[in-house]
Amino acid sequence: MSDDLFDEPPAAEPDRGYADFEFERRFFVRDLPAELRDAPALIVQSYFLADDGYALRVRVQAGDVDADLTADTDPAELLRAHVADIDFAAVTVKGPAVGGTRYEAERELDPSVGVELVRRGGAPVVKVRYAAWLGADGWSIDVFGGANHPLVVAECERSGPVTGLQIPDFCVTEITDDRRFSNEYLATEPYSAWAPSFAAELASQGPTFRQDFGPNTHLRL
Repeated sequence: MSDDLFDEPPAAEPDRGYADFEFERRFFVRDLPAELRDAPALIVQSYFLADDGYALRVRVQAGDVDADLTADTDPAELLRAHVADIDFAAVTVKGPAVGGTRYEAERELDPSVGVELVRRGGAPVVKVRYAAWLGADGWSIDVFGGANHPLVVAECERSGPVTGLQIPDFCVTEITDDRRFSNEYLATEPYSAWAPSFAAELASQGPTFRQDFGPNTHLRL
């Protein structure tokens, strides 16, 4: 047997750079302008692990599907009604968020496999995500249903740290590193259970916006 088989070292793993990290800032929203309910996507996702900031999630998504989500919305029933519209599915693993940065590795699944996984287990979350270009950035605005109704969260995500951000005036307060508003926490400790205490906290302490990402500017719509 030729020694040539052993002459070359194994191929190095490709340098993924920031590919497996997400950089985002997130904000609590009380009143979302109606004109921003555009480019919807219905999302139903299940968390198979949610522990100390680590998460394993399966998500299915139906693009261009809007839904009138209420406190009575049942994720399983909504998924059943729109199963033919599902056009994307993925499994995602996440690490704890620190300073607006979080390890996130996402791999696409066959939509039919994703639907069955969501159906068969995990703690569900249902929401409609709207997309909008505001100021210099693209934003995602999540409107939650079921036990997390009427929570609305806006986020700006970039390929690097989100610095010098133009913050739209509908953003009430920043929740970037507030674990209570992470989707995996909401899956097991829904917003409706602690909304009154958060409202009292916000009334007492007032809104806060982080200054350690560079100067923020106010974006009036």
